Amino acid sequence: MSSLRFQAIQNLSEVEDKKISGYGDKKITAIFGSHVFSGRTMREYLSDEAYKSLMTSAKTGSKVDRRMADQVAAGMKAWAEKLNVTHFTHWFQPLTGTTAEKHDSFFTLKSDGSTIELFDGDALIQQEPDASSFPSGGIRATFEARGYTAWDPSSPAFIIESGSGKTLCIPTIFIAYNGESLDYKAPLLKSIASLDKAAVDVCHYFDKNVSKVTTTLGWEQEYFVIDEALANARPDLVMCGRTLMGHAPAKGQQLEDHYFGSIPERVYTFMQDYEQEAYKLGIPLRTRHNEVAPSQFECAPIFEECNIAVDHNTLLMDVMNKVAKRHKLKVLLHEKPFAGVNGSGKHNNWSMATDTGVNLLSPGKTPRTNLMFLTFFVNTIKAVHDYADLLRGAIASANNDHRLGANEAPPAIISVYIGKFLSDVLDEVETRVKEKFSEQDEVILKLDIHKQIPELLMDNTDRNRTSPFAFTGNKFEFRAVGSSANCASPMIVLNTIMTETLKQFKTDVDALIEKGEKKEIAVLQVLRSFISSSKNIRFEGDNYSEEWAEEAKRRGLNNFKTTPEALDVFVTEKSKQVFYNNGIYSKRELEARHEIMLEEYIKKVQIEARVIGYLAANHILPAAIGYQNTLITNVKGLKEIGLDKKNYKTQLNMIEIMSDHIQNINDNVEAMIEARKTANNIEDSHKRALKYCHDVKPYFDKIRYHADKLELIVDDKLWPLPKYRELLFMR
Repeated sequence: MSSLRFQAIQNLSEVEDKKISGYGDKKITAIFGSHVFSGRTMREYLSDEAYKSLMTSAKTGSKVDRRMADQVAAGMKAWAEKLNVTHFTHWFQPLTGTTAEKHDSFFTLKSDGSTIELFDGDALIQQEPDASSFPSGGIRATFEARGYTAWDPSSPAFIIESGSGKTLCIPTIFIAYNGESLDYKAPLLKSIASLDKAAVDVCHYFDKNVSKVTTTLGWEQEYFVIDEALANARPDLVMCGRTLMGHAPAKGQQLEDHYFGSIPERVYTFMQDYEQEAYKLGIPLRTRHNEVAPSQFECAPIFEECNIAVDHNTLLMDVMNKVAKRHKLKVLLHEKPFAGVNGSGKHNNWSMATDTGVNLLSPGKTPRTNLMFLTFFVNTIKAVHDYADLLRGAIASANNDHRLGANEAPPAIISVYIGKFLSDVLDEVETRVKEKFSEQDEVILKLDIHKQIPELLMDNTDRNRTSPFAFTGNKFEFRAVGSSANCASPMIVLNTIMTETLKQFKTDVDALIEKGEKKEIAVLQVLRSFISSSKNIRFEGDNYSEEWAEEAKRRGLNNFKTTPEALDVFVTEKSKQVFYNNGIYSKRELEARHEIMLEEYIKKVQIEARVIGYLAANHILPAAIGYQNTLITNVKGLKEIGLDKKNYKTQLNMIEIMSDHIQNINDNVEAMIEARKTANNIEDSHKRALKYCHDVKPYFDKIRYHADKLELIVDDKLWPLPKYRELLFMR
């Protein structure tokens, strides 16, 4: 195995930087959406009747008429075949954390044996993958295989290229035979629809012209890029996506020289390549830069409607992995692939926009007088306060447990940061007796540096990177989402709890209006009540500090540090009611998802435990014992030629230290295996997850400690695994 390490290092100098033509003489706008069955393409390939039917369905969520579906399918097929597509698939997002697809050919045989290319409305609308082979939490048994994928007209079809082949991909939901959702998209669409209705009802207090409210999402995707050969020489990276062992290098991120630095040329070429693929698929990437940790990077798109944004992020992760192979690189989307340096997140920037062109979370220049902004702003804070534990559960995973609260990501305590200016505004709303608010003059920040630098309008809020849920000017940024997660999970929760809170707000306001209060006064009274009852969730300071953990406890805020604890919230009666009342999940669906998430946690920890045991027995201990034998031979030789013991005291000391580490690794691996066996005999998933969390997982750090100490002692040329200095700095 050590030869793989050194072979990979040697081959680095021979890796040819894959050259791409950049964008040539084309602008991004010329290739953007070229592989998407977008509105412009539909106009070309569909009749007016079919086009209007499809657009209506996409906007309202209504079903596409079967007759129209045949016309849409014919147009879609004609467009795809023009781009040399031969197969189609229903592209869906099961609860595995990845996407799924089953390819079917347009080719078919007629009854007389002649051949034909066929794609009709039935094939467009519905397919039948095997539902028993995907996570179902007991909804589907092994012998109950039937499940359905159903077309989502609100997310446009696209063509994906893989090697020399092209496939028409149709975004779909995935449901069981009896209608229960088995994916992320179905409940996401339900949550979007429920929030739309609740938000429109509240908007009508301020603007009767609003007929639709769209949730918007802008995600920021962090990731690591390392050499593929070096990654393949690490079984833990191959099997788990993170390094389970490895001593920190002398230089990590302490010099802070990587953040926003010059992008390495090989990575830059890779970025250009995957960006081009993304643009073809209509993914509106806007930003790329170096992140804090060495070999860590980030990309971010322009905001989009929530459902499409989720599809695009899921699609981009697939595209990045495929494109990386062309460049002999490996993309790591794990939340914590390397110990001792920053992990990766996926900040979810969430807002709401009306069909009249208003961002409901944009305060404008005078937020004190902007009652509609204050209403949706305060309702969001209230929703997070009332359902903070659900938001924590939505981002819980075995991967994210390594990242949350590690002085690089928000802690597991959910809180809201809004900045001093808006805190003062809310305090004034809460306590002010007058009916109207005086306008706030613009705050001008004058830079006393050079005369040519203009005056800048100061943002109403600073940024607090330690906050899990921060207001950043015209949106809330949910910073605690993990880099490998499907954005749908936190968005489903956020949309649902916002729906519930807006419905309560409207009920309370209407009750006051019925008692004779003026509408504006009723709104302000309920806002004051919401501000007062949600104050505990607001925190403006350092979320990493021990003082905040203690303060949060006094405030009654929960601190669920592990996934099994955090997931319990999904099966509380309060959670079941909020999802059930808003038509997102049935109680059975929610219990099934809880079971799926627990099983996923168990399996990930179980796999890591097996890989750690394998690495210790087959890589670390043989290398350590081999070097120890070399030292023993050296000591014997020195002793034979008559040297005094003081002349080989160092070697003896090294042998003794290594023996201690070797024995500790062996003892801890054996104990871990026994703990794993005990855990595996527990039938209840929740208890088994807790057993893995508290009895199996602690051995990981114990084994790693001794393995990493051996890495510092064993002769470098004998060490089998690529080291951090190679993984993070060699490309």
